[in-house]
Amino acid sequence: MSTSGNECSMPTAESVQVSVDSLSVALSDGRTITAPLAWYPRLLHGSAKERGNWRLIARGQGIHWKDLDEDISVEGLLAGRASGESQASFKKWLEARTPRSARRATTRRRASRTP
Repeated sequence: MSTSGNECSMPTAESVQVSVDSLSVALSDGRTITAPLAWYPRLLHGSAKERGNWRLIARGQGIHWKDLDEDISVEGLLAGRASGESQASFKKWLEARTPRSARRATTRRRASRTP
């Protein structure tokens, strides 16, 4: 059995589109891969402006969203991997995004419902 001297190389990201419910990445090999936004809670909870503020990293091997502190690799997308962030970490991040006044109001509403 012979093998070819050609190695398979991982395609890189060339462009990114984030809709209300999906993440689509155009790859250097001509494919476009789309994943549900629900796989990436930080993107899902981000505003359209935040989701639009992305940049390619590592020569297109990944995508970074500065405003959301999110990184997604092309390899992970191709493998079908959703975010590996723990619920505790995501909850902490989400709470940090909520303005203090809104957190206080939520706490007051909960307290007023307690008998």
